[in-house]
Amino acid sequence: MCKGIPASPGIAIGQAFVLSKKPPLISKIKIADPVAEKKRFLQAISQAKVYINSMIVSSRENGRQEAAAIFEAHQLILEDPELITAVSSQIEQENVNAEFALETTLNFYINLLAQTDNSYMKERITDLKDVGNHLFHFLLEEKPLTRIQLEEECIIVAPELTPSDTAQLQLGKVLGFVTELGGPTSHTAIIARSMELPAIVGYANLTASIKNGDLLIIDGEQGEVFINPDSKTVQDYQLAQKAQLQQKEKLINLKNFPSQTQDGKKIKLLANIGEPWELTKALEYGAEGIGLFRTEYLFMNKEALPSEEDQYQSYKEVLEKMDGKPVVIRTLDIGGDKKLPYLPLDNELNPFLGCRAIRLCLKEKALFKTQLRALYRASVYGQLKIMFPMISRIEEYREARSLTEEVKLELVKEGHRLNRNVPLGIMVEIPSTAIIADLFAKEVDFFSIGTNDLIQYTLAVDRMNERISHLYDPFHPAILRLIELIIEHAQRENIEVSMCGEMAGDPRFTSLLIGLGLNTFSMSPSSLFPVKKALGNFKVKQAQTLAKKALSFPTSEQIKNYLTDTSHFTQL
Repeated sequence: MCKGIPASPGIAIGQAFVLSKKPPLISKIKIADPVAEKKRFLQAISQAKVYINSMIVSSRENGRQEAAAIFEAHQLILEDPELITAVSSQIEQENVNAEFALETTLNFYINLLAQTDNSYMKERITDLKDVGNHLFHFLLEEKPLTRIQLEEECIIVAPELTPSDTAQLQLGKVLGFVTELGGPTSHTAIIARSMELPAIVGYANLTASIKNGDLLIIDGEQGEVFINPDSKTVQDYQLAQKAQLQQKEKLINLKNFPSQTQDGKKIKLLANIGEPWELTKALEYGAEGIGLFRTEYLFMNKEALPSEEDQYQSYKEVLEKMDGKPVVIRTLDIGGDKKLPYLPLDNELNPFLGCRAIRLCLKEKALFKTQLRALYRASVYGQLKIMFPMISRIEEYREARSLTEEVKLELVKEGHRLNRNVPLGIMVEIPSTAIIADLFAKEVDFFSIGTNDLIQYTLAVDRMNERISHLYDPFHPAILRLIELIIEHAQRENIEVSMCGEMAGDPRFTSLLIGLGLNTFSMSPSSLFPVKKALGNFKVKQAQTLAKKALSFPTSEQIKNYLTDTSHFTQL
């Protein structure tokens, strides 16, 4: 058994289909007519645009909006003036062939991305290589790309999977993915999660250890790969796989049932999304609204800052598709582990505690106001709520609120329609904010508890640091007491409080959070059914008694053991 990085949960058992591609062999050739060579390069760009556009259309027709969004980003790479200028200049100045100039330019950008500490940006190397492969294909006048024929169901194994690779696969015959490169936000991970297929990425020396036709078992939850396992292991995983499928079928049946406790207490279950195309899964899984739309992904998939119009169209799409259901859109949360290549940020010793999120937006007011303008223009198409991230002091909220007033006046003067009474809320994810939640609750319209950062900042644990990841502990008594405090002050001032961090989608915490008074949860779409199922295991009084008991324990281990022991419901 070997391990990689879990990218998409589930178990797959099947034969390996190894995708191995030979990179094009590029030689440096002196050319006599650089003008004609530049024309040949631009012709390849035009051909690649046509080809990628066909994949966008095909993806949309097949309901794969996530793939279409990735290919749209590839079109932007092809239109990047820096890329075009760099290749054209080298052709002209050095009298070299377009293939060599392109390879040199791509390697320059790939090396830049490889040196960044930002895992998301590193994973964009695959996108750059994919676009480059299209251009090489047309420059070298190779045979047209054809669909990969899969004779039977299989697990795809590859050094890396590009969007174009998956576009050529018969995905109906794919059981799962294993790749040597990639991370949780790589294309492989995105596609696998959208299709609910198990996937493992970051599997070292993959091509040396897995051969075409090998029998594989992959456990996407644990990141484990078994190569040619014995019959006992196969039988064990077949049983586990069957149990997972049965559980999934039972959970899907919950879609048409209300989200409520045993005694009929109604609980709102909302979805977290990063891009408009994720709405399909949220609605399919019965989300009653969007509790967190992470707008930074609209910025991270671009080669330049998205315009007001681009943002407006994205927000409008989400609001219209939710058809009157609430949509909480978080303003730009860039910084820390999320950076933009076109927005230079100063190097900071600790970027997680630096100029990020609302701090960056209040510093870059033009960027912030563009987003606010797009949001208010879209506000007439649904039930919009605007949320500010990483608020640590009252003054920050007041300054952000003041900017919304400026934007509204500007838009009215320009003749735009808008809802002037959009609720304004904050992410409660910093201990200082939690501690003075009573003061914030008098000024804001709603709270959303962001437990991911609240845990990180409260426990002084970098959640990206694998050496201390065991100290990142949602069961810590301090975390539970802060959550209790936040909910208590929100209820006292009669404002809505929800939770959008990972704890909200973890069924182990559902009864505790209900017991503390939380009535609105927001989570990844795949967590909606498990949490809905957990709601039916208890009554509100039982949850309140459980919460009181859990908060009396001095250690997280005691709390964890208590919450994971469901037998206590029969004793309460």
